[in-house]
Amino acid sequence: MDPKSYIALLLRCRNVFQIRQVHARVVVNGVFADLVVANKLLYIYAQHKAMDDAYTLFAQMKTRDHITWSLMVGGSAKVGDYVNCYAAFREIIRGGVQLNSYVLPFVIRTCRDRKDLQMGRVIHDIALKHGLHLDQFVCASLLDMYAKCMVIEDAQKLFDKMPHKDLVTWTVMIGAYAECRNAYESLLLFDRMMEEGVVPDKIAMVTIANACAKLGAMHRARFIHEYIFKNNFSLDVILGTAMIDMYAKCGSVESAREVFDRMREKNVISWSAMIAAYGYHGQGKAAIDLFHMMLSSGISPNRVTFVSLLYACGHAGLIEEGRSFFNLMWEEHAVRPDVKHYTCMVDLLGRAGRVDEALALIETMTVDKDERVWSALLGACKTHGNMELAEKAANSLLELQPQNAGHYVLLSNIYAKAGKWEKVLKIRDLMTQRRLKKVPGWTWIEVNNKTYQFRVGDNSHPRSKEIYAMLDSLINKLELAGYVPDTNFVLHDVEEEVKVGMLYTHRMSKNLRVCGDCHTFSKMVSAIMRRDIIVRDANRFHHFSGGACSCGDYW
Repeated sequence: MDPKSYIALLLRCRNVFQIRQVHARVVVNGVFADLVVANKLLYIYAQHKAMDDAYTLFAQMKTRDHITWSLMVGGSAKVGDYVNCYAAFREIIRGGVQLNSYVLPFVIRTCRDRKDLQMGRVIHDIALKHGLHLDQFVCASLLDMYAKCMVIEDAQKLFDKMPHKDLVTWTVMIGAYAECRNAYESLLLFDRMMEEGVVPDKIAMVTIANACAKLGAMHRARFIHEYIFKNNFSLDVILGTAMIDMYAKCGSVESAREVFDRMREKNVISWSAMIAAYGYHGQGKAAIDLFHMMLSSGISPNRVTFVSLLYACGHAGLIEEGRSFFNLMWEEHAVRPDVKHYTCMVDLLGRAGRVDEALALIETMTVDKDERVWSALLGACKTHGNMELAEKAANSLLELQPQNAGHYVLLSNIYAKAGKWEKVLKIRDLMTQRRLKKVPGWTWIEVNNKTYQFRVGDNSHPRSKEIYAMLDSLINKLELAGYVPDTNFVLHDVEEEVKVGMLYTHRMSKNLRVCGDCHTFSKMVSAIMRRDIIVRDANRFHHFSGGACSCGDYW
C-alpha cells in the first residue's frame, strides 16, 4: 500500500482501537518514516484526544516539521495538558520554526483556561514580533483570553486597533464585555456592529442573548426574539436554551416557557434551564412538576439539573422536597453531590432558619468545602441573627479568600445589625490595612424601551432633579398610607433621621439581596400607583402587584 492509502484508512477510523491497528500496519510495513503519514497519525490521535498515544508516537519520530510541532501544541491544548502545550510551544520558538495562525490560538486558549495573564501577554508580544497580532483567529483568541482574565481594557485596545473586524471578532468582543460583568457595553457594541453592516449569525445571537440575560433588558430580549424568527434561525438546543435563560432573567418566565414548548428537540441542558427559570421566579412547585415531566420524556438528569431543582426548592421554602431530591440524586440517578449541591442545601436550610442543621450538613460534607458553602451559611446567619455561627462562617471564608472585600462587608453588616459597632470598626480598619474596597453596585432600569444604568446617590441623569422630586412625592404618598421606614436595615451608627434618609437613597442602589424595607416599599408602591413592578436582585425575581409579592415574603 502507498502512503495515501494509509492516510485514507486513518480518516475512516472511528475509535482509538482502529487507529492503533492502522498505526501497527504503518510500522510493520515501513511507512512510518513518511512524515506525511506520521503527522496524519498524530493528527488523528489528537482529534480523538488520545494524547498518550500521540506523545509515544511523537517520541518515536526521527523527523519533525512545523506541522508536527503544531499538532503537539493543539492536541495538548485540547485535553488541557498545559505543561506539554507550553513545552511544545517553547521548542517551536527555540527551533526557529515558522509560527502560524493555527498554533498561537491553541496556546492562547491554554492561557485563557488557566487564567494565566502573564503568559498570555508573552504570547501577545510573540504574535506582534511575528506579524500575527492582527490575524483574525489570533485576535479573537487574545480577546477571549483577556476577557477570561478580567482585563477588558486590554481586549478593548486590541479590538480598536484591528483594521478589519469580522463577525467572529465582534462576537468575541461582545461576549468579552458580558464575561467581565458589563453586559450594558455588550448591547452597545452589538448596536455598533449592526450599524456597521455586520450581519449576526446564530452564534452571535446566542452571545447577545446571554449578555441580555445578564443585564435583564426585556425590550432587547424582545428585539432579539423578533430578529431570530424574522431571519428564520432554527430554534435548536443551543439557541433555544439561550433564549429560555434570557427570558427567565429578563423577568418573564411565561415567555421562557413558550420558547421551551416550541423547541422540537430538547436535551438535559434545555430542561435544566427551564427548571432553573422557575427557580429564579420562586415557582418551586412548577420546577418540580417539570422535573417529573423530564423523567417521563426519557431524559436523565445531570448535576446541573439537580442544582437548578434544589435552588428552586430553596427559594420556595420547599424544605422536605429539597431533602428528598438531595437524597435521591445518588441513590436513583447516580449523580454524586458536589459542592454546588451542598451549597443549595445549606442555603435551603439557612433560609428556613435551620442554621444549626445547615452547619451540621457542612461538617458531614464528603467533598471539599469552598467559599460558596460558607457564604450561604453566613448569609443565613445575617438573616436570622446568629452571631456565633456567623463568626465561624466568616473566619472560614476569610481563610479561603482573604482578599474578597465582600466577606468583610457582610460580617461587618452582621455586627452592625447586632449593634456591635466596635467590631464593625475593627472589620473596617482591617479592610483599610489590607487595602480592600467593596466594588460599588450598579442598578439598571428600563423606561420606554431604553435601559438606564445608575448607582447609589447618582445625579448623572440629565433629569435627576425631576427623578428625585418624583421620589419625594412618592414617599409622601406612601407615608400618608401608613408606610414607616424600617431603619433596622440601615447598618450604620447614625441618628434616626439620617437613617431614614439613607433608606430613601438605598432604594436606588443595587444590593446582593433585596432588603426588607425595600421589599415593603415596593409592595406599597405597586398598590398605591396601581403598577406592576418586577425587581431582580442577585438571587431571584420579585413580582410586585396590588401590594403583594410573588415570593410570599419568603426570600
